[in-house]
Amino acid sequence: MEPQLEHAVADGVATVVISNPAKRNAMTAGMWRALPGLLERLAADRGVRALVLTGAGDTFCAGADISSLREPGEEPQGLAVRAEEALAAFPKPTLAAVRGYCVGGGSQLAAACDLRFAEEGASFGITPARLGIVYPASSTRRLVALVGPSAAKYLLFSGELIGTRRALRTGLVDEVLPEGELAGRVAEFTRVLVSRSQLTQGAAKEFADGRFGRDAHWAEQARGSGDTSEGVAAFLERRAPRFTYGL
Repeated sequence: MEPQLEHAVADGVATVVISNPAKRNAMTAGMWRALPGLLERLAADRGVRALVLTGAGDTFCAGADISSLREPGEEPQGLAVRAEEALAAFPKPTLAAVRGYCVGGGSQLAAACDLRFAEEGASFGITPARLGIVYPASSTRRLVALVGPSAAKYLLFSGELIGTRRALRTGLVDEVLPEGELAGRVAEFTRVLVSRSQLTQGAAKEFADGRFGRDAHWAEQARGSGDTSEGVAAFLERRAPRFTYGL
């Protein structure tokens, strides 16, 4: 099977699958290059209200396929950073569903998602120190914001892999699920996400990511959206709200 990014949309959730089973779903140059365009198309799809990134089979992503990144003219870090930044900028909630190895570029992609759910037994590592590579500044800042300076230094200085217990303690993952329960929990949680206000989620994502300066924009969006009046009415009527912002 050719390495590829598979995707599907169902019930408001786009699922992107990293598929390169022969190499533990390592990202090839072509896959890194394809991800920003795929994300742009999914972001423009008004039926998409959340995105899940995962790996085919029993592993998430073992990093970059080094052999594919040695081609003349390729800039491995540049490709990875562009893909990472496109994922971080996706305007709707993103969740990495992690099984098995989440290493190197895999951890880079997982960290660019808003949330990370992992199955027990998953392994995380950021390994540039094993290869003599300088980890990109933007990726380092994102990692530090996620886990704090000390944990980020531990991961970057050592290149060692950590398990789900330590990943949960440091904030690298948000939930750890027993074997066999990850898919069900992700489906349950994304149903919650798609039922909530995209107005609230969009503004909260910008602010939580440190992107300020559009308070007036979001206030205007709130006035014109109808989501606030619908949310209040649904609460008083004891029914599920029907939010329409973004649809």
